[in-house]
Amino acid sequence: MDNLRIGIGYDVHAFEDSRKLVLGGVEIDYRGLAGHSDADVLIHAVIDALLGASGLGDIGKLFPDTDPKYKGISSIILLKNISEILIQNNVKIINIDNVIICEKPKIIDFSDQMKNNISEALNGLNVSRIGIKGKTTEKLGFTGREEGIEVHSVVLIRLS
Repeated sequence: MDNLRIGIGYDVHAFEDSRKLVLGGVEIDYRGLAGHSDADVLIHAVIDALLGASGLGDIGKLFPDTDPKYKGISSIILLKNISEILIQNNVKIINIDNVIICEKPKIIDFSDQMKNNISEALNGLNVSRIGIKGKTTEKLGFTGREEGIEVHSVVLIRLS
């Protein structure tokens, strides 16, 4: 049992109307998010959870927002890079569970495609091992005022 590890990831981005919204690699017709990359808040939280569980740093360390080569990059590409790092370090993903907190858009309409994109980026991780849930805050706080999107991600991994 001591080769199992849990990781927690968190990310938040403010809305920015001049950008496209990308969540889980899915382009959604809604207000975009501010950020250096494509601002995919879901993928950023997943990456941090995976890196934390495996003891391999965090997204800012590996993909700093001060590096111009990551300007506008697809976060799915970053997740594919993380997948390769995990393979090199003998890390097996058991499952990933995510909560996307926003009033809009309605996450359930896009969750299957998000799961498929994450699965593909993680070398075919079975989609049944990926959870994505959308929650609102009933109009409370910055997400309730529709100022941005917040994501919490939890992963379970096994070190070989």
